[in-house]
Amino acid sequence: MKFQSITRAVPLLSSLLFSTASAQTGAYYTDADSGIKFWEYTVPTAQTTGGFQFGMALPGEAGGTNDEYIGHMVGALVDGAGWSGISHGGSMTSALLLLAWADGEEVKTSFRFASGYTTPEIYAGNATVSEISHKVNETHFELIYRCQWCFAWDHNGATGSQLPTGSVEVIGWVQANDSPSPVDDATGTIAQHDNGMGQYGHVVASARNTAYSTWASSATTVPTTTAAPNGTSTATATSAPVASCTATNVPTDTYDYIIVGAGAGGIPLADRLSESGKSVLLIERGPPSSGRWIEGDMPYSNWRPDWLEGTNLTRFDVPGLCNEIWQDSANIACNDIDQMAGCVLGGGTAVNAALWWKAPAIDWDYNFPTGWKSTDMQSSVEKVFGVIPGTDHPSMDGERYYQEGFNVLQNALAASNWKQVTANDSPDQKNRTFSHAPFMYANGERGGPMATYLVNAAARDNFKLWMNTSVRRVIRTGGHVTGVEVQSNGDDGYCGTVNVTASSGRVILSAGTFGSTKILFRSGIGPQEQLKVVNASSTDGDTMIGDSEWINLPVGHNLDDHTNTDVQITHGNVSFYDFYGAWDSPITADTESYLNDRTGILTTSAPNIGPIIWDEITGSDGIARQIQWTARVEGDTNTSMTISQYLGRGSTSRGVLSITSGLSMQVSTVPYLRTDEDKAAVVQGIKNLQAALSKDPSIVFTVPAANTTVEDYVDSLPVTTSKRRANHWMGTAKMGTDSGLVGGTAVVDTDTRVYGTDNLYVVDASVFPGMITTNPSALIVAVAEKAAEKLLAAEPAEAVQKYYQCGGRNWTGSRHCAEGLTCTHYEGNADYMQCI
Repeated sequence: MKFQSITRAVPLLSSLLFSTASAQTGAYYTDADSGIKFWEYTVPTAQTTGGFQFGMALPGEAGGTNDEYIGHMVGALVDGAGWSGISHGGSMTSALLLLAWADGEEVKTSFRFASGYTTPEIYAGNATVSEISHKVNETHFELIYRCQWCFAWDHNGATGSQLPTGSVEVIGWVQANDSPSPVDDATGTIAQHDNGMGQYGHVVASARNTAYSTWASSATTVPTTTAAPNGTSTATATSAPVASCTATNVPTDTYDYIIVGAGAGGIPLADRLSESGKSVLLIERGPPSSGRWIEGDMPYSNWRPDWLEGTNLTRFDVPGLCNEIWQDSANIACNDIDQMAGCVLGGGTAVNAALWWKAPAIDWDYNFPTGWKSTDMQSSVEKVFGVIPGTDHPSMDGERYYQEGFNVLQNALAASNWKQVTANDSPDQKNRTFSHAPFMYANGERGGPMATYLVNAAARDNFKLWMNTSVRRVIRTGGHVTGVEVQSNGDDGYCGTVNVTASSGRVILSAGTFGSTKILFRSGIGPQEQLKVVNASSTDGDTMIGDSEWINLPVGHNLDDHTNTDVQITHGNVSFYDFYGAWDSPITADTESYLNDRTGILTTSAPNIGPIIWDEITGSDGIARQIQWTARVEGDTNTSMTISQYLGRGSTSRGVLSITSGLSMQVSTVPYLRTDEDKAAVVQGIKNLQAALSKDPSIVFTVPAANTTVEDYVDSLPVTTSKRRANHWMGTAKMGTDSGLVGGTAVVDTDTRVYGTDNLYVVDASVFPGMITTNPSALIVAVAEKAAEKLLAAEPAEAVQKYYQCGGRNWTGSRHCAEGLTCTHYEGNADYMQCI
């Protein structure tokens, strides 16, 4: 559900859709009836059936609250049905959404808000639409309206704004083919959009007009939804139900290790720790994904297409269906974060493109502290690739299919003296090189941690796996954790508190960057301002650990992601394969080849990935920044390729991850292009690729266009998560030796233990200090392997006897006292606590 492309203009589409100039610059349109002059953008029919247009008029000067505008929306009707919408913040999540649709000769409007990738709720704030005029015909509806309190929003404590005080307003658009149900109800249920989406920058200065107040006075208030409807809507793009305690109470068993999150970090940990003979409980908030882990009926009807009926496979097992999450994320996407992520067994390794990389040594040496350098990590990496070797030719017949796009780029790069390598045989060759894409796949199926490490763990009596169970918080006294509080996400989930083995047990958070950060916040660990939000929430306020026991660490800071910048080329030899069509209208020969022999195009990731290309740019600050390009066969035409640039290791921009009063997680500061050197690297990287591919004059760059400089193109792209994310989030529980308790930047030490605790650990991408070269899955598994070694080698924290030290900002020993004693500050000294 990603807003993907800058819109482009088209000629006359209908009596309600008029011609404009290029949508990258917009054009003026004056409504003949009202005289209102709009700065207008048009989305062509190539991107959305029927086209779409949106224009704005703003007050002549910025001032006052800056939170209103006059809008002009022209939406498409397909067989008389459909809805259209805009995002006032550019993205689907964490921004005010306005939906509109035709109801007979009338036009209905509805404000919505989505905290995560779930069906948007009715907006609870005070935004108001006042209609100026509307029209409806067989193919389109038109609405001119005044929107007040629309550029600043507050949905049950989830606040944000995008006031038109700068040069550009980032606007998102979307259309769907089906009308809300019932169509005459402004609070009606909407289905997931299926008629295009996008995002662009709306020029503010061009939209300003001194006649604004006169035009606004003609508006008439019409009902818009601002409170939750009486009925319950049916979600079509949501994950499991909201956690509650209506299921089985937890058993009374205790465990040596409780691991929260069954993904790239948690699953390998569960295997290695249970292998040692320790009792291990692995808790996953979502349902089973791969057919290997499903007993009986499918958890949900969208777990497999019809052609997989009668097999033990699901959509998660078939490589060619991996991109389906962007088409239908119902019951899969996490519903409490503002980015797309998989909340199912396997986490990201169940839903991603399964790229599987050995890291160059410099990724470890540049980013990680002593004890985690490349020489320290060698044995862990070898273990990972011993369990999951990966392959760059996943079809069981050894063939690669639909290689025309790869060959086009390969020939041009080779002519420019860029070297082709086998990536995981030469992991350190990441400058002016390219390769086929390696995947975690095995035997024509997804494979990965679920098919290896988890299978090993599940065979042991000392291992337990709970699914459909969310962890609300860790239960702790001071710096010692005794267990976790859980809530059910389904009928077979658990509710209550499950404890670790007294004194020696440990809790490990492996719930991913968003999930682990959230659990830390709800457990009273993080920056003061974030903990206050949790403490003031209606859900956690009454039961949160007291503020005298809060542990103030920079959790949520140091947020990192690859900065994504797309370019697009065309070439007559490129051949497109419709992976989305493989869901409900597949090519029979391809499904038969897959089902019978695990061969063919469906054994590889959508949308036909490769080549992967690397470059390195040294900035004016002397830092070498790593570029990875991921090419794939998709774009505006059937002969297009999109090539995504990831700015990785060496980037210096960082963001912040925050929690709202509704306890959803949001990227409050984006980690993209916050330094001039990062931006310069992106620009130079594009220029280098253009120069390399210019060896083949048949390769035509369509994005950026020939008449657009690279600098102008990069400047034109909104610096938002929906436009620039790679979804490789990391860094919010940074590993380091500079403890955040004493003003440093680290949340966990080099044993992955949370500072200020003696038995709470974090092992997932959130501990990575900085961005790496490649997609992170294999590196996360390697970190889990190393962490397991350290955990098993470390002595458990023994109970402290009377008058002995049990805490302090620099204390690294045990933080729990013998029975009957309490760990207490000695004469108010923050650096010394003793058992009394």
